Amino acid sequence: MIDHMGVQVADVDASARYYLEVFAPIGMQEVMRFPAGPAGGGDPDGSVSQGGSSVVVGLAGPDGIPKFWLSPAQGSEARELHVAFIAPDRQAVDAVHKAAVAAGSEVLHAPREFPEYHPGYYGVFLRDLDGHNVEAVFHGQ
Repeated sequence: MIDHMGVQVADVDASARYYLEVFAPIGMQEVMRFPAGPAGGGDPDGSVSQGGSSVVVGLAGPDGIPKFWLSPAQGSEARELHVAFIAPDRQAVDAVHKAAVAAGSEVLHAPREFPEYHPGYYGVFLRDLDGHNVEAVFHGQ
């Protein structure tokens, strides 16, 4: 149902490093990078950064299609976003958890089954650099 999403962050480069490090076990990769703002045409959701001094980064999974975009925040944000990334198996979820702990990320919920969501739902919930709730999830049995 969702083709892609963009998230505005305080520091695009730092956030890109965080996502690439923590979600490497599920194949996350940077596939696009271009200037934000008028010179770069803004980000995929049409917003333009103040001053145009930052970048927009497109992240993809193993298929190489950018589906998760990071762009510079236009101001302070007080709402928490929740986004879940698909993991190919439980071992990948566990590897994301291990990478997150190594990166100093806050772990909201360690890897486990969440039967209240559905049988076989196995996930880890983390806090990213901007305070968002990010997750790696496997929908297996």
